[in-house]
Amino acid sequence: MALKMAQKDIKYWVGFNLIPRIGRVKLSQLESYFKSLEQAWQATPAELKRAGLDKGAVNAITQWRPEISLEAEMEKLERQGVRVLSFRDADYPSRLKEIYDYPPILYVKGSLLPNDEWCLAVVGTRRSTVYGRQAAEEIVTDLARNKITIVSGLARGIDSIAHKSALEAGGRTIAVFGCGLDTVYPAEHASLARDIIANGALISEFPLGTEPRKENFPLRNRIMSGLSLGVLVVEAGETSGAMITARLALEQNREVFAVPGSILSATSRGTNHLIQEGAKLVSEYTDILEELNLTAVAHQIEIKEIIPASDTESLLLKQLGAEPTHIDEVCRSSGLPTSVVSSTLAMMELKGLVKQVGAMNYVLSREAREAYRVKVD
Repeated sequence: MALKMAQKDIKYWVGFNLIPRIGRVKLSQLESYFKSLEQAWQATPAELKRAGLDKGAVNAITQWRPEISLEAEMEKLERQGVRVLSFRDADYPSRLKEIYDYPPILYVKGSLLPNDEWCLAVVGTRRSTVYGRQAAEEIVTDLARNKITIVSGLARGIDSIAHKSALEAGGRTIAVFGCGLDTVYPAEHASLARDIIANGALISEFPLGTEPRKENFPLRNRIMSGLSLGVLVVEAGETSGAMITARLALEQNREVFAVPGSILSATSRGTNHLIQEGAKLVSEYTDILEELNLTAVAHQIEIKEIIPASDTESLLLKQLGAEPTHIDEVCRSSGLPTSVVSSTLAMMELKGLVKQVGAMNYVLSREAREAYRVKVD
């Protein structure tokens, strides 16, 4: 009965969400006093005051309510393909309800599935290094292959790498917005957002039309951590948004994980500090699954047999490792001419043996490293 009532009242949840000063606590007061949010929407200022609302909230409702067309707002949501969940709905993420300041409603594009309860937030710097990108790609790929849904914020850098890696691994991912779902931020990730809708969801607590303002992102971050079993931080400055998410995770009694980095790198100061403070050091995906007691659902990652097609490929494989090596160095160490090295590396990249990580620097693929058991000094 309560769930049916929540669905019937959904346009009133949307209406109250458009009014400043009306959040979870005020909505709970209205629910407790009135038989329905429809009745609360139609209430007089005196009735609102008797429901326990303070003067500011009463004034906000009486000021904004005449300006809001509930029907027009619902039509707009339908045109955008956005579904609305109140915290009374069965599909509202149950783990998110556990946090103190859970959002009363969520706007959703895409699908939220029961298995998405097994999710991990992955966050980090927008200015990621080659090392950070590699670490995020490999750990997220393995987590996604083990049916862990990846949650992040669609930002540049580690966030977008986490989403893309999950999708490329055939997994699911959820992007939490710091604005309305009718605005993809940054705009360059519009194609990525469409891919996420097809294999996960975009969610926000902010109404359509809300711009991506700076103050919205800490609020967004609490949802990311609140949805998740834990938060993995891959490269972060000491005062970054990723560190805010880690702090929120601790306040919400979530696990915090961090990938260690160089003591000389500014992008690793935050993650190294987290480890000093007790965050779980992560070097591979199993570190996370073991800490979360999810090893029972893990399956062995299949390592493909690596067979070099020629003596040249075999020689080049020996020149590369986990750290980026420039093509000029490969030529010098192998003694092969640039034209041969360049064409062979191009073919090896197509086979998935090596990967170019920018500026003609190459690394062995994870599969190749496992097969060759490369030792990095």
